[in-house]
Amino acid sequence: MSLLNLTTADERMKKLTSLIKPFKEIGAVHDRQQTVPVENIHKLRQSGYTALPVERRFGGEEISLTELISMQEQIAQADGPTALCIGWHMGTMYQLAQEKNWPAAMQERILTEVVTKGVLLNTAATEKATGSPTRGGIFQTTARKVGENWILNGSKTFTTLAEELDYFLILAMVEGEQQPGLFLVPHETAGIEIEKTWDMMSMGSTGSHDLHLKDVTLPAEFFLKYQVKANTPQAWLLHIPACYLGIALAALKEASAFAKSYSPTSIKGTISELPAVRQKLGEARILYEQSKRTLYSVSTEWDGGNEDYRKTMTAALAIAKYTVVNQAQQIVDLSMRVVGAHSLAHASPLSRHYRNVRAGLHNPPMDDKTIEDAAALILSEE
Repeated sequence: MSLLNLTTADERMKKLTSLIKPFKEIGAVHDRQQTVPVENIHKLRQSGYTALPVERRFGGEEISLTELISMQEQIAQADGPTALCIGWHMGTMYQLAQEKNWPAAMQERILTEVVTKGVLLNTAATEKATGSPTRGGIFQTTARKVGENWILNGSKTFTTLAEELDYFLILAMVEGEQQPGLFLVPHETAGIEIEKTWDMMSMGSTGSHDLHLKDVTLPAEFFLKYQVKANTPQAWLLHIPACYLGIALAALKEASAFAKSYSPTSIKGTISELPAVRQKLGEARILYEQSKRTLYSVSTEWDGGNEDYRKTMTAALAIAKYTVVNQAQQIVDLSMRVVGAHSLAHASPLSRHYRNVRAGLHNPPMDDKTIEDAAALILSEE
């Protein structure tokens, strides 16, 4: 049964939990090979999961931000890279359902395909010369209007799930304008080239390759909008901390299972009875509970807030990401200390969690920006 046919969040979570049971083993294989866990991605496509944030008028369920990130956390417990890969698409769908700012005909066309065909989209924004677009760099990728068509040229980095996407959302500077535009580019468009550059110790199986556009020609309707700074923050980015919180919980569960089963000859019983081990497990669990409550209290505020209230939540959203991702690092570290040298083995899930959780530090918003903004906030108060 498709997730789109279920009527409650509890039903959808139960179905998803059953669906993703094989993801852990599949993800482990792809981690060793540094390939994308396409089996997991295809299963999520086929299940209707990727259409859940879509507006009901197009066949989706318009799920809340809280439901979206809770499902993302659940997927990440099974396989972090799968969650991060699909999270960018899920966030894009959630944002579009909130903002409704594409041309009506194109919005209906693409969202209908998301619901009926399971197509995937992701935004290609980052460039080598500019770094993260959140830093304010000017895009080097250009878009030029020629007659009724647009011609795009440039290169993008960190294009997650590049080979599996059906559409790329390309940010490019519009010639003759002082602002970038957002363009929808079908994967099969002539002039698109994916260069397999992704070779990372962390999230190595996300297939975040370089994307090159050489004289890519698009009809006029594939120009979606001028990209202007939004007054309302991008709450959908909470899929990022949700992913790393899921990885952290998976690591903690692994450490707990190890502690309850490992019984060296130097002690009676298992190491779960040792005060030093219990101290680490307890500290890690407290960090998880703190992070979970921080993340979901913010998402619940967002879900319950009106547009004006949501405009005040920029700092809260950034601080949630900062808190969760940094505490996720600590949880994984404590979990590895429980397990000891065994956790460094490639065969141990903990070695994978240790590498993958590090990537969260380099997903937006960046820690230094969040800290600077928090300082400015307190200094502006009387």
